[in-house]
Amino acid sequence: MSEAVISCAIEDAIAVVTLARPAKLHALTPAMLDALEQQARALDADPTVRAVILTAEGERAFCVGADINEWAALQPLEMWRRWVRRGHQVFDQWARLRQPVIAALNGHAFGGGLELAVTADIRIAADQACFALPEASIATCPGWSGTQRLVTLIGPAHAKYLALTGARIGAAQALDRGLVHEVTPAAGLRERALQIARDIAGKAPVAVQLTKQLINAAAAEDQAATLEAMAGALAASTTDAAEGIRSFQERRAPHYRGT
Repeated sequence: MSEAVISCAIEDAIAVVTLARPAKLHALTPAMLDALEQQARALDADPTVRAVILTAEGERAFCVGADINEWAALQPLEMWRRWVRRGHQVFDQWARLRQPVIAALNGHAFGGGLELAVTADIRIAADQACFALPEASIATCPGWSGTQRLVTLIGPAHAKYLALTGARIGAAQALDRGLVHEVTPAAGLRERALQIARDIAGKAPVAVQLTKQLINAAAAEDQAATLEAMAGALAASTTDAAEGIRSFQERRAPHYRGT
């Protein structure tokens, strides 16, 4: 994974994933989407990671959305295949990561950057951060769940205000509308995110991760997969499951007891 677009550091069961394209205010490119996808897969597979912090370098921006230069020349089918659909796939991976994700929003979160922030379970913002969905001003629409996941989070009225006006709101307004959970001075943002991550990492990891999945399912986020995974885990813990494996290996009929 190229350190030119994101970086990841893991210490004491906490992973800190940092967007690293400050010269472009971390505007998202296909390479960044690829890097985010690879990182999500790696974190989900890492049994040592109990909490994840998602943030960005510097203080100006968390992410100002999609890099217009990357998609402006795309034809409609390419736009669907390579950009909108791809972004959804990557953001869905982050939203469904088994570990809790804390977004430490160090600056502007616009368009796709706001949509990325919304994939996190907990969002804390620096006091100078601001938020917007400016897509309508460039004749397009929110493409990575700004009209879906964001509505679940803050409700249709607030989502309409952001998406239809393109207005920027500050951290205090974002807190009032439920978009972020806490606002903190910029200098203390990283430490506050680490404090929350340490609190989570100190709790029973399986219970924490199952609780996240249950809440996601209640919000219609990957509901079917959550139910099937939990049912499969429960079934695998039974004596019948052990008997099923033994009978297959011993090439005989199983004797199930319902336990």
